[in-house]
Amino acid sequence: MKKTLLILFALVSAATMRAQLNVQLHYDYGHLTNSLSNRPSMTSTVEYFGMDKWGTTFFFIDMDYYHDGVAGAYWEISRSFPITKKSPFSLHLEYNGGAQVIQDIEVGNRFQHNVLGGLEWSCANKDFTRTLTLEVLYKYYFKGANGARAYNSFQLTGVWDMHFFDKKLTFSGFADLWYDHTIDNLVFAAEPQLWLNINRFKGCEGFNLSVGGEIEISNNFIYPKDGTNNRFYAIPTTAVKWTF
Repeated sequence: MKKTLLILFALVSAATMRAQLNVQLHYDYGHLTNSLSNRPSMTSTVEYFGMDKWGTTFFFIDMDYYHDGVAGAYWEISRSFPITKKSPFSLHLEYNGGAQVIQDIEVGNRFQHNVLGGLEWSCANKDFTRTLTLEVLYKYYFKGANGARAYNSFQLTGVWDMHFFDKKLTFSGFADLWYDHTIDNLVFAAEPQLWLNINRFKGCEGFNLSVGGEIEISNNFIYPKDGTNNRFYAIPTTAVKWTF
């Protein structure tokens, strides 16, 4: 499952507006690999970032698609509360959960959902064209389907957002590292994204389309057709995004 661009969508957005919503559509090239031929080829993402006097809210909803319909859905929602108005540190709360179905079989499963809490640190340059957020989080997995037991874990997260050439080009993304009891190993996932922002070109003001894509980098995360998970993958996508 994707976890597209940011857990805390870019402080640059917070510097320029109170809320931002975007919708993305990705074509995933992973299904062209033999071991991942059952992987959905399309993913849509809805992302929201908003701020108020108490802090910031971020959520995204991913939906994957087979040729005959939706393959699964996943969402995360987080809330951050600055410790003080001028402090770079915030308290962070988050929920993750979702479900999927197996291709050509009317069988599905729920992901073992979890909650996270901890501390985040953020920094930015003067014009907010370079931002970075780091998070240290406690992670609790609830009891899951088929007897999966509840357990304690942790997660380390980094989120970045960088703009170039008068914001015509955006390089953004996240990286996560966490412990998964079901495989007794560390899991790594990252999604660096590159976007060309059409509305930053003369004559295209207000046409809020971006074109680009991402590379879904992971280890011990994606399960191929043989059911093993101890693999490294770097899967590219081609995507479009509309920002409201």
